[in-house]
Amino acid sequence: MSTTGIESWAVDLANVGAVYPFQGLEVIMVLIGVIFWIYWHVWCIRWEKAYQEEKIRQHGTPENIKKALDAE
Repeated sequence: MSTTGIESWAVDLANVGAVYPFQGLEVIMVLIGVIFWIYWHVWCIRWEKAYQEEKIRQHGTPENIKKALDAE
């Protein structure tokens, strides 16, 4: 199975176009990569926000905040 469209390597490679796998799918792969990248950022922001809200819920009482600010 060939993913490059080249049947034989016994040719002058200067006259051959792209020799890398999955030629012609560059735009689709870039779009998939960008979509995944944006999804990953959104997921990280949501996860970090939930994590910080949980920490604030656990330790963010007014008494704890006052103790942390006054303790020097």
